[in-house]
Amino acid sequence: MTQADRCNAGGVCGGLAQEEGQRQVFCGLTSIVWLHRKMRDAFFLVVGSRTCAHLLQSAAGVMIFAEPRFATAVLGERDLAGMADCNEELDRVVHELLARRPEIRTLFLVGSCPSEVIKLDLDKAAERLTAAHEGRVRVLPYSGSGLETTFTQGEDQFLSTLAHELPPSQEDTPSLIVLGTLADVVEDQFRRLFDQLGIGPVHFLPPRTGAELPPVGPETRVLQAQPFTGEATRALIRRGAERIDAPYPLGIEGTRSWLQAAARSFGVSDERLETVIEAPIARAQAALERQREVLRDKRITFLPDSQLELPLARFLSVECGMQPVEVATPYFDREFHGRERDALAEGVRLVEGQDVDAQLDRLREDRPDLTVCGLGLANPLEAEGLRTKWSIELVFSPIQGFEQAGDLAELFARPLVRHETLKV
Repeated sequence: MTQADRCNAGGVCGGLAQEEGQRQVFCGLTSIVWLHRKMRDAFFLVVGSRTCAHLLQSAAGVMIFAEPRFATAVLGERDLAGMADCNEELDRVVHELLARRPEIRTLFLVGSCPSEVIKLDLDKAAERLTAAHEGRVRVLPYSGSGLETTFTQGEDQFLSTLAHELPPSQEDTPSLIVLGTLADVVEDQFRRLFDQLGIGPVHFLPPRTGAELPPVGPETRVLQAQPFTGEATRALIRRGAERIDAPYPLGIEGTRSWLQAAARSFGVSDERLETVIEAPIARAQAALERQREVLRDKRITFLPDSQLELPLARFLSVECGMQPVEVATPYFDREFHGRERDALAEGVRLVEGQDVDAQLDRLREDRPDLTVCGLGLANPLEAEGLRTKWSIELVFSPIQGFEQAGDLAELFARPLVRHETLKV
């Protein structure tokens, strides 16, 4: 990302204070835990250390008898010391994997901190392995390294790689790509709404199989479903696509505005949109009302983790009556996140980046009713009497769209209800 795309650390930019220091986040490898469930004929092979393997196993919570679609090709001491030929070992592991799992159609070689430190060229390895298997499997590389990234940026790197693989569009009529991993149930709901609006063809990226990669060209419109897809969006724009400027589909108002931006881009009237979404909005309002009583006037702080912080804070403040105290995000992209920042009330402390010690000092002074943070900080903060919500759960859970608005609010209400119950 260039300096013009996002603000550099050190100072204040776009209304956000900027911090640089020790961070507390997962690395980009964590995104594999939801990506491998989405693309069902793909396999993710991390080229990394035993630490990488333990991280994935712990994050996924996979039982020992399960056979997930990810694994780690472990770099040993001889590999890291340059005493072994890593490429030969990698080829051997891939050949054994494909012989054992013939259903794999797309194999992703995922770079990690160790493989990038020793400068193992996974691009050339992918070309070599694709040729060796004579087109039976497509081998693609991308970086999941946590050296300079937060955990959702692993998906952004993955999607950027897919963007380069999309076939060129031969059509002269508009099509839509919805960008960012969504739960299947959410994807199906959105597809029905687009069908009712007469918008199509609609493609979701990532697709459910590698055979469903959508075409891209000058008539392609891109609608971001996740706020951490900046690099992938720019990759699609370089392929000729046009981005639809919209907020993210969290809550009633976010989803309404998201669909409205798409509808207007395809020439659909606001009247038709309101007719299509009237019933889903009524259901969402009823579901939300049950949670507003718990959330109204409660104070909340977001520690930087997923880049979902700004749209979540907008939803909770505008639709649930919560009071954001501090909203911190790992990276702020003025082009893609500005709408969400502008929707927050004056007086909310906005921060890009993290100096974890300074942020914890402010948190202890503020003592909000709820803190959204990573797993590494949640238990220590709970021990200090602060209620917490795991930010990673908000990436795993289906939270987008009208039908999920009540469930999204309940994710924040639940720890508050539990706290009150335990006090009795």
